[in-house]
Amino acid sequence: MQTGLAVQKNKIDPPQAVSEPYCLKLAVSGKGGVGKTTVSALMAKAFRQQGLKVIAVDADPDANLARALGIPQDLEITPLVELKELITERVGAEPGKAAVYFQLNPRVDDIPDRFAAVIDGIKLMVMGTIRRGGSGCACPENVMVKQLINHLLLQRDEVLIMDMEAGIEHLGRGTAQFVDLLAVVVEPTSASLQTFTRIKKLSSDLGLKKMAVVANRVRSPQDLERIRSEIRTEPWCVLPYSETLIDYAGGPVGDDVSAALADFLSRIRQELKND
Repeated sequence: MQTGLAVQKNKIDPPQAVSEPYCLKLAVSGKGGVGKTTVSALMAKAFRQQGLKVIAVDADPDANLARALGIPQDLEITPLVELKELITERVGAEPGKAAVYFQLNPRVDDIPDRFAAVIDGIKLMVMGTIRRGGSGCACPENVMVKQLINHLLLQRDEVLIMDMEAGIEHLGRGTAQFVDLLAVVVEPTSASLQTFTRIKKLSSDLGLKKMAVVANRVRSPQDLERIRSEIRTEPWCVLPYSETLIDYAGGPVGDDVSAALADFLSRIRQELKND
């Protein structure tokens, strides 16, 4: 099993100095195919270039964040739910088997440093898929993953960017309940905007504090107006349609396009600072 994976990559500009400590817990959601993984990767790069420590978490069963960040496909990252010996040790029950009692607060503070791949100073962890049980799955894997997410979201002094699974299932399970901000990526299509409406309702039911809309693949003023009229608010960020971003040929999103989100990141920091 590989631990503490590190990847050498072409250098990017050195991170800028941060004037004050900062902690952000961010989840990125949206309908499948709208570009949420691309947006997650762009944000991770942009925050890192601003001098912030970044943990990226791929919580999508169709995991592609490693590729978008530039981690080679032949570098194996073990999903956390597959760390059977560790789960048994920390939770007190063997994965894949029924159990009556769990250690509900297992130690998880060492996991990011031990099991994250690191590229350009960004730590990436892959959650993996729990293949049994429903929304209330009381299994060792679920206990471990939820505790790790809570630890990352509530205790670590880093910027966390969590690329969620497509759709609204994660909200139904309450996975993103403790984030500071839920960023919902939309594009000017009926299916994407309908998914946004459902996400908005569920996030309200969960008591999420803030939601930001990222309008992606905007080709024209008409596209932007359609999004505005459907979401009934102003997007925090508007990203124009880009052939570079729509298909990055199995490789990473470019470092240069991180600047496209600079105003968005500034607004996030300012909004949360004012709370």
